[in-house]
Amino acid sequence: MLRTIILGSAISVQGIFVRALPDGRIVVQVDKETYAGVPVTRAA
Repeated sequence: MLRTIILGSAISVQGIFVRALPDGRIVVQVDKETYAGVPVTRAA
């Protein structure tokens, strides 16, 4: 599943969902790199 995360105040990354972390962040994979950040909430 494709997910989008926020890494900083103006940096977002979109990649394949890997796992959820206990602190509420999620990990996504882009090519061979993995990134952890706060998930973007879906719009209503």
